[in-house]
Amino acid sequence: MTVTLSATLAANEDIERRRRAGERVLHLAFGEAGLPVHPALRDRLAAASDCNGYGPVAGAAELRAAAAGYWTRRGLITDPDLVVCGPGSKSLLYGLLLAIGGDVVLPVPSWVSYAAQADLVGSRPILVPAPPGEGGVPDPDAVAAEVRRARSLGRTVSTVVVTLPDNPTGRLATPETVARLAQVARELDLTIISDEIYRDLVHEPGLTYTSPAELAPERTIITTGLSKSLALGGWRIGVARLPENGDLRRSLLAVASEIWSAPAAPVQEAATYAFGDPPELTERITRSRRLHGRLARAVHERFAEIGADVPVPQGGFYLYPDLGHLRLGGSAEITKILLEEHGLGVLPGHAFGDDPSAARVRVAVSLLYGDSAEQRQAALDSPDPLRLPWIADNLDFLTTGLKELALVRHGAVSRPHPALVPAPCHG
Repeated sequence: MTVTLSATLAANEDIERRRRAGERVLHLAFGEAGLPVHPALRDRLAAASDCNGYGPVAGAAELRAAAAGYWTRRGLITDPDLVVCGPGSKSLLYGLLLAIGGDVVLPVPSWVSYAAQADLVGSRPILVPAPPGEGGVPDPDAVAAEVRRARSLGRTVSTVVVTLPDNPTGRLATPETVARLAQVARELDLTIISDEIYRDLVHEPGLTYTSPAELAPERTIITTGLSKSLALGGWRIGVARLPENGDLRRSLLAVASEIWSAPAAPVQEAATYAFGDPPELTERITRSRRLHGRLARAVHERFAEIGADVPVPQGGFYLYPDLGHLRLGGSAEITKILLEEHGLGVLPGHAFGDDPSAARVRVAVSLLYGDSAEQRQAALDSPDPLRLPWIADNLDFLTTGLKELALVRHGAVSRPHPALVPAPCHG
């Protein structure tokens, strides 16, 4: 088995290398929340710095109780004994795939690590497109057909993974699609792993959010963490809500005991506080959600202006434009042109399991907020972040690059390599 560096991390390192070499590159490739740590969380972590014991494999009792309360307040009554904690939801997802076994159904497109983790555990992913205009949940009727076909060939298919709302499309599956998938999962005895790490970043609070755990609680696992809603990507903490299945819990804890032993104790202390939904953090998340939505819509407008087919983002900080109308090649070709000729760093759609011949790319807006903690805090605090000079400058750079890209299609303009364009100084 050949294992390569995650596409998101590889792109991040390449863009940073180019920036250090003096190129101006607008970083739209990395799904980091792009915001400072809330001072109350920093204080909690510092106060727990003497906590240096391993602790329980499933996580501290206080953290599991706090996570159970988090889900209960969102309409999913949860027993703390059904919560397992880990060093990030990414690790929990990997542990779950190992514990469950069998092949896994994934939506197309879907987050780059799902298929990679499936390969690592020896599972053969079955890729099923999402319904038109949606994202994160594979078309349920197609799932039924593909699972039956695979089983007729002797394959064991155990799991379907969904993301609500979605990375890479920024879309939220409709309640009808989630309900139909829950029905299919029951009919075919599939376990649903619902990655809900962006749940608290749905842009419009009135948008109906349906978790499969509401409809098929006996076969749904939810994973989440704090890396997106509270910008704690580097702290590595995640939680999983399991169905009442003692065998699954035992298997997951066995895997966890051999891979990560226990989550970092000081981070668990801070996470216990965070999952309690204290007012200062819920207010921070509200402002974060507003900022992500404003920038995502602004970037959406700029892609739409050049004729890209791009669904309106509904959650998180992602967009998934299709630039096929420019006829400049597939996702790898358009990604290379955007980076090398226009200074725009994005991820190619094929990294998310999409058709390589399609010119679709994943765009993340969250690193547009500023290059320093002060700028990012100002963006979070501003009633009109689009008017901040550095954000306006980033959006102007994006607009110019996209318009030149569209003009190049018609042979009307030639742009100098971005290495020749001086990077702005923001202080």
